[in-house]
Amino acid sequence: MPHDLFPPGIQHTLDLAGIFVFATAGALLAVRKNFDVFGICVLALVTALGGGLFRDIVIGAVPPAAFGELSFFVTPLVAAAIVFFLHPEVQRINRAINVFDAAGLALFCVTGTTKAYEFGLGLTASASLGLATAVGGGVLRDMLVNEVPSLLRDREMYAVPAIVGASMVAVFIGVGMLNPLTTGLAIITTFVLRLLAIRYHWRAPLAWNRRSAVAEEP
Repeated sequence: MPHDLFPPGIQHTLDLAGIFVFATAGALLAVRKNFDVFGICVLALVTALGGGLFRDIVIGAVPPAAFGELSFFVTPLVAAAIVFFLHPEVQRINRAINVFDAAGLALFCVTGTTKAYEFGLGLTASASLGLATAVGGGVLRDMLVNEVPSLLRDREMYAVPAIVGASMVAVFIGVGMLNPLTTGLAIITTFVLRLLAIRYHWRAPLAWNRRSAVAEEP
């Protein structure tokens, strides 16, 4: 049985916010790659909805929200249209991608964790699915543009901030303290960690005592 952690309106708003910012990140990347308008829309949709589709299929929320809620499908297209007409000059696109992607990561790791718990998963499984929700769309996006997914090459701690945010939500649920304030704290913590990792080039550890005559790939 769902645990009703949030009123449906709050959960829906958080989902839409995550969808919008991830769609914007995907659309900006499509612009940087010189995709046409169809490619921009596709990348926005995939980035925004990929992780949520995976989450809903795993927890048995079928049909997935992306197909049951028109707003979930329209929101990425609105973001794509905004980017198509109003994207910043090329030299600033990469920075915008990073900011919107960090925001989407933060929102989706939280909403993914709470929704998984509402559908009866345990705290650890819910946090794991929150991580999958946050990174799933980005993995599909990177694969479509022929880049190694950030999840696999955690140069600037892409997955780690999402793990922290999802774990914070799971802990707050476990101690009965999940509310809008603590949810906001988890979102902000994830967002700030990701931006700091980008700014200061923090990265997850490589293989222990790694030595090779071949230079590390960029």
